Amino acid sequence: MRTEAVLAGLDPEQRTAVTAPAGPVCILAGAGTGKTRAITHRVAHRTLSGEINPRHVLAVTFTARAAAEMRARLTALGAGGVQARTFHAAALRQVRYFASRLLEGRAMPELMESKIRVVGLAAAKAGVRADRAVARDLASEIEWAKSSLVEPSEYPVAAAKAMREPPFEPARVAEVFAAYESLKRAQGVIDFEDLLRAAVWGIEEHPDVAEQIRAQYRHFVVDEYQDVNPLQQRLLEAWLGGRDDLTVVGDASQTIYSFTGATSSYLIDFPRKWREAVVVRLVRDYRSTPQVVGLANAVIRQARGTEAKLRLELVGQRPSGPEPELKVFPDEPGEANAVARRCRELIAAGTPASEIAVLFRTNAQSEAYEEALAEAQVPYLVRGAERFFERAEVRKAMVALRAAVRSIPGETPLVEAVHEGLARAGWNRLRPPPGGAAREQWEALAALVVLAEEYAAEPEILPIGEAGRVQREISLSAFNDELVRRAEQQHAPTVAGVTLASLHSAKGLEWDAVFLVGLADGTLPTTYAKTAEQLEEERRLLYVGVTRARQLLWLSLGQARSPGGRTRRPCRFLPQVERSAGGFPKVTGERSSRKPDRRPPKVSSCRVCGATLMAGADRKLGRCPTCPSDMDEDLFQRLQDWRASTAAELKVPAYVVFTDATLVAVAERRPADPAQLLAIAGIGPRKLGQYGDAVFALVGGASPDELDRKNFEN
Repeated sequence: MRTEAVLAGLDPEQRTAVTAPAGPVCILAGAGTGKTRAITHRVAHRTLSGEINPRHVLAVTFTARAAAEMRARLTALGAGGVQARTFHAAALRQVRYFASRLLEGRAMPELMESKIRVVGLAAAKAGVRADRAVARDLASEIEWAKSSLVEPSEYPVAAAKAMREPPFEPARVAEVFAAYESLKRAQGVIDFEDLLRAAVWGIEEHPDVAEQIRAQYRHFVVDEYQDVNPLQQRLLEAWLGGRDDLTVVGDASQTIYSFTGATSSYLIDFPRKWREAVVVRLVRDYRSTPQVVGLANAVIRQARGTEAKLRLELVGQRPSGPEPELKVFPDEPGEANAVARRCRELIAAGTPASEIAVLFRTNAQSEAYEEALAEAQVPYLVRGAERFFERAEVRKAMVALRAAVRSIPGETPLVEAVHEGLARAGWNRLRPPPGGAAREQWEALAALVVLAEEYAAEPEILPIGEAGRVQREISLSAFNDELVRRAEQQHAPTVAGVTLASLHSAKGLEWDAVFLVGLADGTLPTTYAKTAEQLEEERRLLYVGVTRARQLLWLSLGQARSPGGRTRRPCRFLPQVERSAGGFPKVTGERSSRKPDRRPPKVSSCRVCGATLMAGADRKLGRCPTCPSDMDEDLFQRLQDWRASTAAELKVPAYVVFTDATLVAVAERRPADPAQLLAIAGIGPRKLGQYGDAVFALVGGASPDELDRKNFEN
């Protein structure tokens, strides 16, 4: 590919960023303005012009998915060989490489995936009672402190200056922090912040290591620069070693992770630190319709504070679309039902379920939408749980596909071979489960089939040196290698289903249709946002949510949390609520479709360990997912058989009768009376009247066949 081809199709601002001379470059890129395109084309242009060697480039970002996308684009542009990694992945690679020198022959400590267990032990050692929820809060405080370069003894003062709200007195948190560090050393393990610190230490304290790393990496690119924390910035400066070939890209209006230690100050101060820096503003929005862009501008236009100084006024480039809708409902259950109905309508009209998202402020809001979508027979998946390739069913399927290479004839077409291999893992492509966790697992394996279809349909032409090029092998063995590569890069496929996600976990993603729900003061902004800075971050969260939508945008709130409850005011950041003129859509209302006696789920405690339950599925079960289950397996099987026959008789999907999680809860709790059955989340008076007698009979030992005979005789 020639340099002219790399420049083709760029808008004037992108071209300025791509062709800027070597040295510090700051790209202020609004949502949907093509920031990844700008930075990858910049690297490719410099590579193809002979200015730099791609193997001397290190590009860092914050998610494995973003890093994988960057590598793929660079390879397609002819700049293969660039190292595009997350901060942690780059640090891990360097620390492992230099471990023998840095550790003087000692083995590298094991890297912990989670702090929770050790923090729990540290809390007990410090005399602090901490269930899993409290341990998680303490872990967040420790992570913030370490990312902010704060030591245990410095924590009380630093926390006060940062206006932190820790779960205990700062001095007690400092004691837990110190005990945590001591336990890690005793156990020979490190956390992710230790990994970054080790990389910094290796460069700052070992001149030979610094020389070798700086000889390897001479040109740097940092994506999402507004999310860098002090520890990551220190590592970046160690890599640079006083050099200035640095390109950063970011958007101060999307600064939403300050609670983790991230700060936009490095992006904001970049032109002052690097006086000769080229600063480019990307404002042409290619993602969203002008209507969505207009609302996004209206939301962020009212912003105040430091980040507002770099506010960008976006200019929509797509054809005109529908106006954003604002819906006000009497209560949250009515809001959830209306969202589910609209999702079903969109899917029926041709919008893929994977192109629809329901976004909310807190994960605790998820359950109401899980239940409403299940009742509306709409498939969904909850984002932010396990990574795709770490899911148990996906790992099992990959093992089955590797085993299938030895038993399936080599001439079998790839997609057919994948079907057969997955069938051996228990997947039935013709019989998807009706909903709930089982449907989510089925869709995950269906995504592997889609990958196989794409792999077989679009064979890539691979270079083989000067002799020419060769077509990629299309076989089950080669496809397995592709899956391993994707797993290593966390390059997950798209799984069918409406996405349920928090606003924080939605950043960096986009969908054709987006539902922003729960837009009431007290939820967004959260009641915990008290200072001006905290409130501005809540405004930016709404801005991020709005800019996720390409075409259709729905904003809604339930005036009360539950039927008949206290009325709340709409989110203060919504311009169309503050002003009725100026082209904003009217506020409309709809009646709640749920019966008044249907109450929304409440926060409850685990019946095993007493911890507070936040996730919807956990509240339904009444226990933490890690606490032991006392499920009656025989009862569960009888419930499944009864549900299947009942659903067939009613001609509805099985999960419309009861979801998988509800059956598990019944088999664990074994309710003996209506009150106990109603205590299970997802079972209200209607389902009690419809199925209660059958459930009590099954709990009492009856078989589905006995129930069928009894119904026949009656």
